[in-house]
Amino acid sequence: MDKPIQKITPFLWFNNQAEEAMNFYISIFNNARVLKTSYYSEGGPAPAGTLMTASFLLEGQEFVALNGGPQFTFTPAISFVVNCHNQDEIDLLWHKLSEGGQQQKCGWLQDQYGVSWQIVPAIIGELMGSNDPEKSHRVMMALLQMDKLDISILQQAYNGA
Repeated sequence: MDKPIQKITPFLWFNNQAEEAMNFYISIFNNARVLKTSYYSEGGPAPAGTLMTASFLLEGQEFVALNGGPQFTFTPAISFVVNCHNQDEIDLLWHKLSEGGQQQKCGWLQDQYGVSWQIVPAIIGELMGSNDPEKSHRVMMALLQMDKLDISILQQAYNGA
């Protein structure tokens, strides 16, 4: 039986840090592993034996990384949202992913490779999408004051505390 193919796969173009970045991500997430690697051969755009592409899995999501050269860089216009179940998970991922990168407002960060991530509580949609516009507004105002998101503060804002 053939393994089902993931319909859409994020493809990350690195200058020459694809393997390093992949190993970094795999070290952070619990459910993570390398799936497949391929290497440049003689006459390619990089030295023979240099990693060309690597596919890897992070929490059930397949990614492909390419050592493609300096032509393209990452932009925050594309980011990966990580839904966290508790504050400990937010704290851990925020710390590890932002190390060597940049912490930004509203749960966003840019890692040391320039990839943007949003580290958010899984309940953020519920808190922001309340039928009570006052609750949603209070949550948004609290969120706008934070870099790393704090679930208890967001819940207090939701409850009007």
